[in-house]
Amino acid sequence: MNFQTSVELPAGLPPIRHTDHILLMGSCFAENIGALLSDAKFQLELNPFGILYNPLSISSALREIATKKEYMEKDLFAYRGLWHSPMHHGFFSASTPEETLQHINERLQQAHQTLLKLDWLMLTFGTAYVYEQKETGKVVSNCHKLPENSFNRRILPVDEIVDEYTSLITSLAARNPNLKILFTVSPIRHIRDGMHANQLSKSTLLLAIDRLQQLFPQHLFYFPSYEIVLDELRDYRFYADDMLHPSPLAIRYLWERFSETFFSADTKQVMTEVEDIRRDLAHKPFHPASEAYQRFLGQIVLKIERLIGKYPYLDFQKETELCHMRLNP
Repeated sequence: MNFQTSVELPAGLPPIRHTDHILLMGSCFAENIGALLSDAKFQLELNPFGILYNPLSISSALREIATKKEYMEKDLFAYRGLWHSPMHHGFFSASTPEETLQHINERLQQAHQTLLKLDWLMLTFGTAYVYEQKETGKVVSNCHKLPENSFNRRILPVDEIVDEYTSLITSLAARNPNLKILFTVSPIRHIRDGMHANQLSKSTLLLAIDRLQQLFPQHLFYFPSYEIVLDELRDYRFYADDMLHPSPLAIRYLWERFSETFFSADTKQVMTEVEDIRRDLAHKPFHPASEAYQRFLGQIVLKIERLIGKYPYLDFQKETELCHMRLNP
């Protein structure tokens, strides 16, 4: 008996390799997959504006990255003892404008350099609802707990999303004809307005992505993370305690399905060797100063050196530094 409805994975998609340069932007799902890609030593830039939820905030951030915008104090506002950017997650907020600007502009410059050599742009839409500042009419990425009456809230129509991304993708593809763009819709449920409104929001995002795929079939691809959680993982045990976010087990399952879709056997072999090194480094010895443990660390260093010898684009700087620090306490 089969107790699960399987979601058909897209076939024939271009593979993702360790040599590729990747930029991930969007909601918490981008953070989850991005962290796993980073652990597996893929070359990536993850959410240079922090977590973004709606399509317009993501497109605005991409345009600012492409033009290498430099943020100034006039782009910030002070509230409750901190300086914030309405385009950025609260992670960037600080007690002085100088500190906030430094953090913002450093990440933006890094993302711009990544964009110049990009192979994959991975975008995760979370919601079609946006908050617009009443004073300016601009869509914000983060309200930073300002009073709700400072904003107008509305749901984006499909056409508005499609028009914005048609313009954006045309511009990006003109600069980089080989760019591949992967869309996914976050399985995280946004229930502020109830389950029905959440479904309308997700449906809007799905319809917009489908239209864009028809317009850019050579550049755009879709991974069904939303469908996998809803149809393959139909059980609350696959959700975190808030019953809204996928649990760690669900994220690992999505990662397995993602791997099936995009990674070749050779790529998976590299990932296995990387994970072997990570597992060794996570080992906690009873006697860190013992000769046996020192030999064990030396073996890890040799594994890293051999792997870098075969794949010089892999970055093991942190792991190497950690080994040497433990070898020379």
